[in-house]
Amino acid sequence: MTKIVSFASKSELERQRLIREARAIYESIFPPDVPAGGCAHDPSDQWAAHEATAEIRNNNER
Repeated sequence: MTKIVSFASKSELERQRLIREARAIYESIFPPDVPAGGCAHDPSDQWAAHEATAEIRNNNER
C-alpha cells in the first residue's frame, strides 16, 4: 500500500500551535458547558486542548 506524506511549512506548523495554545487558554478560562446527555466536545478536541496546555507549561518551564 502506498503512503502519502504531506509536508507543512514552518509558518503553518506555528499557526497550528498558536491556535492550540489559544484554544487551551480560552477553555481554561471559559470551560465548555457539558450537556445533560454527556460530553461537551469530541474527545479528540479535549485531548488536543490537554496537549496544548501541557505544551504551554513545558515552554514556560524553559
